[in-house]
Amino acid sequence: MAFEGLTNRLSSVFSKLRGKGKVSEEDLNEAMREVRLALLEADVNFKVVKEFIAKVKERALGQEVEKSFTPGMVIIDIVNKELTDLMGGTNAKLAKANKPPTVIMMAGLQGAGKTTTSAKLAKLLQKQNHRPLMVAGDIYRPAAIKQLQVLGEQIKVPVFTLGDQTSPVEIARQAVEHAKDNGLDYVIIDTAGRLHIDEQLMEELKQIHATVKPDEVLLVVDAMTGQDAVNVADSFNKQLELTGVVLTKLDGDTRGGAAISVKAVTGCPIKFAALGEKIDALEPFHPERMASRILGMGDMLSLIEKAQSNIDAEKAKEMERKMRDASFTFDDFLEQMQQVKKLGPLDQILDMIPGMGKVKQMKDLKVDEKQMGRIEAIVHSMTARERNEPDLINHSRRKRIAAGSGTTLTDVNRLIKQFDDMRRMMKQFSDMMGGGGKGAKMMKNLKKQAGKGGMRPFR
Repeated sequence: MAFEGLTNRLSSVFSKLRGKGKVSEEDLNEAMREVRLALLEADVNFKVVKEFIAKVKERALGQEVEKSFTPGMVIIDIVNKELTDLMGGTNAKLAKANKPPTVIMMAGLQGAGKTTTSAKLAKLLQKQNHRPLMVAGDIYRPAAIKQLQVLGEQIKVPVFTLGDQTSPVEIARQAVEHAKDNGLDYVIIDTAGRLHIDEQLMEELKQIHATVKPDEVLLVVDAMTGQDAVNVADSFNKQLELTGVVLTKLDGDTRGGAAISVKAVTGCPIKFAALGEKIDALEPFHPERMASRILGMGDMLSLIEKAQSNIDAEKAKEMERKMRDASFTFDDFLEQMQQVKKLGPLDQILDMIPGMGKVKQMKDLKVDEKQMGRIEAIVHSMTARERNEPDLINHSRRKRIAAGSGTTLTDVNRLIKQFDDMRRMMKQFSDMMGGGGKGAKMMKNLKKQAGKGGMRPFR
């Protein structure tokens, strides 16, 4: 998971500070030494680390900490704020042209994921009720045009192409005209990449830029390349005047140095981060939320937003009613599993919940996605009546279900016990919330509280 190593190291450092009634300069120096090592191990740029530590120490040695009853917690808060500033401070929104279409030019080296990211961005814009057009401007890489067309069909977004014999500059020019004529409000130009930066690549990108005058020039970089990603961003920025960066494969980089360094080194904000391979696994980059995740504080705002955009409100209301009535069945259980899957990998979901990262570490908790498949197999092996009336499932039925699902009797017994426990817990939780549609109100209050920083366990 992204930042896993850094989060674990920082959690260890701050746990020593948190309980202290007074923090001496020696305590602070020791803590900052550990933080510096943690950041360097996470592949954060050396100059960035040096400046960051200096800023934290300057603020931590001031009156702010001396006057506090909980100096350790104040230092953690200072680190959180400085880390947020380091990554850009606030979310950098996508530009919008005064007169449509808004033109977005995607740039980057070959293999960074430009084509897939173009489709992910188109999908995100589509969710916001925009009408994007993707442009196949990479005429050099074999099957690049076909790849974009396949992705376009998948997400139902039109793809503009003139084949691989027309120059990318002309393709981009005609694509913008096509968007104007057809009422499409965003144009996403997928440009060619190279294995390294060269004059030919940069010249072509400059010509496209001069012709279509894009509102956004987004550089797509692979977060797993660490400092190389930052160096690539710096080189592109000096020649092309980037407006933003998109980090791909951030979920695969346990260090996360690129995310922390790129804004400080290039001055270019990170606008999006890809945290998975699925077509909807692209998120706007929020520095304050990312800092919160890095420090093990979770990210409740993003989790709530994911739930609101992915979980069917009507189904949620019906499920709430079933919880209150204690009529929750195995069919409902499967439905709930499908809803949870829509939120993304379970590891990522748990990391968004404050304190869960530490629990996972303490209990050596491993989230096994295959286990969900086994659970589905067991439920599908039940008859329709058994799924609707779980109390019917006696010993002989359990043996049959185990044989039919390719699992063991122990697996079936464990699932049924967990189901009974969960049904009981849901009933209690529903009673606590008061029912009557109060779940939505509670969600709204949680979001409001998270937005104010009230979900953080250190305050």
